[in-house]
Amino acid sequence: MTNDHLGLFAGFLTSVAVLPQVVRTWRRKHAQDISIWQPLILITGMALWLAYGVLINDLPLIVANTFSIACYLLLLLLKIVYDRRERVGTTR
Repeated sequence: MTNDHLGLFAGFLTSVAVLPQVVRTWRRKHAQDISIWQPLILITGMALWLAYGVLINDLPLIVANTFSIACYLLLLLLKIVYDRRERVGTTR
């Protein structure tokens, strides 16, 4: 196993960790129990790791953080949409 393989596997595991929360939020159609700050802080940190990965040309950092950012942006979008719907009283 090369360093890149190890990095890609580690990045894969940490990146897919968010998927159960995204799926659960999407299925339940609400995100009251999710803090808005958690995905915002993570997205910021991952964007910095992504920038670092690009600067040093590190494929595992680039791939893992790109995927993670996309997942957390989706979770953040679901939070905003579902919280807004709950405030106006629609359940659509």
